[in-house]
Amino acid sequence: MRKVLILMSAGALAVPLAGCVSTATSIVKAPFKAAGQAADWATTSQDEADRNRGREIRKQEKRDRKAAEKAARRHDD
Repeated sequence: MRKVLILMSAGALAVPLAGCVSTATSIVKAPFKAAGQAADWATTSQDEADRNRGREIRKQEKRDRKAAEKAARRHDD
């Protein structure tokens, strides 16, 4: 009878302890996840760099086009 009671007690404790282990694991992993996120924020991926460079090129082309149109209007007057 005693063994059955001990086994039942152990089974009843296993469920809450599983939650504690999961929480403890999350707490231990948190600093590593934060460091990884900080590294992602601090660096620029190649895709981001390409996208930013393309945006700058399009802005420069737009400025050049506007300047050429302005010069053409001056020349026509």
